[in-house]
Amino acid sequence: MRRRDFISLVGGAVALPLAVRAESIKNQYRIAFLTAGLKRDYPPVTEFFDELSRAGYVEGQNIVVEFLSTEGKSERRSEIARDAVRGNPDAIFVVTGPLTQHVRDVTPKIPIACVTSDPVALGLTTSLARPSGNVTGINLLSSELMGKRLSLLLEVAPQSTTVGYLSGPAGAPVFEELTGKVLAAAQALGREIVVLKVRPDADFTEAFATIAERQAGALLVGNFTSFADARHVRMIVELAARHKIPTVYPSRLYTSFGGLMSYSPDLIDVNRQLGIQYVGRILKGAKPADLPIQQPTKFELVINLKTAKALGLTVPDRLLAIADEVIE
Repeated sequence: MRRRDFISLVGGAVALPLAVRAESIKNQYRIAFLTAGLKRDYPPVTEFFDELSRAGYVEGQNIVVEFLSTEGKSERRSEIARDAVRGNPDAIFVVTGPLTQHVRDVTPKIPIACVTSDPVALGLTTSLARPSGNVTGINLLSSELMGKRLSLLLEVAPQSTTVGYLSGPAGAPVFEELTGKVLAAAQALGREIVVLKVRPDADFTEAFATIAERQAGALLVGNFTSFADARHVRMIVELAARHKIPTVYPSRLYTSFGGLMSYSPDLIDVNRQLGIQYVGRILKGAKPADLPIQQPTKFELVINLKTAKALGLTVPDRLLAIADEVIE
């Protein structure tokens, strides 16, 4: 059940004719939308296009959209990056940092708006306040977010002195950066972290065996593209259930598949911002350097009460009261 009430404000601003709100829009623009596997009807994606439409950029009228996906196959990143640039779009929107790297490597000029984690660690920019190249967007991850996820997890499993952290493979700078943030958050909370570095093609069985061996009482799943396709999400959730380990996840997709709890940026709000504050402004002539990379401003906590009961856990009333959604 939803815990957040959405209020529609009806006023003069929404009554303005679309043509007035969309002043100085050209006859036609081209946008390339690149994703690692999201579908066109996924609500955050739909919100992106809805926000552009509200600003006067309507697909089929004055914008042409090329929607490209790697379908979860990392080896296709270079291919679809080249395909996107070949169409010479006015703006490119990219979901995930690794895919953004490939697009940036193909074009240093076409403006790119992206959703990513730690763009500085990925080498996409040297500054969040004033992007140094042709990439801007929203940075989904911060040390505060990792600390918040860990503290929420420990409210459900307070006896856990050792916590597992499911990370991407060793070597990538962004993975090492994120691991450092998790370790710092754990130290502040007086907990030990067992870091489990998993390859994109792994089945996660070995990682969960290590969790059991190290007697970790809870698990934090990292926000990595290689974990985010439906097959891996189901696998991780099923293994967590089999090992009876309380787990906090990086998106509501996991809780919809039976995961215990997730705490994440509100992706519908993120895509709304990207539609109007980034791509919409780029189409009006703004440069990426003029559009600071921002942090999300809205977050959502989802708790699967059915899973909590199966694990023999009692979710504190405080968490139930602040949850945006409770699955029963």
